[in-house]
Amino acid sequence: MSLFTPTALPPRILALLCCTALAGCSLPRGAAIQSEIVGSAQSESRNIEVVPVTQTNLPRIAAWPVPARAGDLPGGWSGGGQGSSSQVIATGDTVALTIWENDENALLTAPTQKAVPISALTVSPAGNIHVPYVGQVRVRGMTPEQARDEIQKQVDAVLTAAQVQLSVQAGRQNTIDLVGGVAKAGSYPLPDRNFTVLSLISAGGGVSPALKNPQIKLVRGGKVRSTSVAALFDNPARDAVLRGGDKVIVEEDARHFLALGAASKQEIIPFPKDALSALDAVSLIGGVQSGRANPGGVLVLREYPATMVRADGSGPDRNRVVFTIDLTSADGLFSARNFRIQSEDLVLVTESPVNSLRTVIGLIGQGVGVSNALSSE
Repeated sequence: MSLFTPTALPPRILALLCCTALAGCSLPRGAAIQSEIVGSAQSESRNIEVVPVTQTNLPRIAAWPVPARAGDLPGGWSGGGQGSSSQVIATGDTVALTIWENDENALLTAPTQKAVPISALTVSPAGNIHVPYVGQVRVRGMTPEQARDEIQKQVDAVLTAAQVQLSVQAGRQNTIDLVGGVAKAGSYPLPDRNFTVLSLISAGGGVSPALKNPQIKLVRGGKVRSTSVAALFDNPARDAVLRGGDKVIVEEDARHFLALGAASKQEIIPFPKDALSALDAVSLIGGVQSGRANPGGVLVLREYPATMVRADGSGPDRNRVVFTIDLTSADGLFSARNFRIQSEDLVLVTESPVNSLRTVIGLIGQGVGVSNALSSE
């Protein structure tokens, strides 16, 4: 018969042994501890690179290539410039003429008429319109005033007392498509050659207030250029002059990052502005949870394609990189403000090791309370 049985132990000792056993087990946590994430970087077969975000490392990180992500902006925006202050006739425009005659032997008008309308004269691919009794007149590239003067000059050679009026309706090459993100999307004619992107958006009723950090894409000649509405507001000199056939798309910024761990939010966070720092990201997730999070262990996890891995330091030496940020030091805070978050980054707030110790102490305290209760029975 065994001399050591659970019933032979005093209740207080039994309770303490149970708590000690619990302390040795893996305690339930809502986030990883920093050492658990970065520990594999010290192994010989490490598959991640750990890079502290410090003043020393920031220039090196900034020089690394930037991986392409879904929702990234194509860039290449070229704004500014100035064109003609008048409309310019293009192929496909429709020209309407009204010819006034004040002659008893009028060629175009009946005896009771003073004017004859000639409508639906489409500018041909060669840039001409056909005017009765005159023939082909080249008008493409002219302003309406220049085209009227040219037609008047040629009509004068045929009609002795005639006056010409002219109006133009924009065709496909003199219109712009405004797509989405505004109150009134559709096709808009170019009123002149100084019609800009912001003018077009204004004509469309303005940007929808429901869009977060609205972006502008300008499609021209098969190429896409982009910028944000905020960037154009901040620098109106970059407001691009539109050309016939352009397409302007207004849409919400599709970039985002993921927040996990001991943060106030654990969700997908959209970019509220063009450039987002690590300090901005921490603010967007509601900061680190007091009493649970480790402010010295904020991690940014990012994957790079194999083509961007470098052995000479001009890029990461592994395709998986963990950037560590210490918000308990002045250098860490300043550096976090200058470290750019990229789309699809994972921002992980690690849990403080002290939190596990508090859990163990709490369990021991509960065990002592149980043992006291048992002893009093």
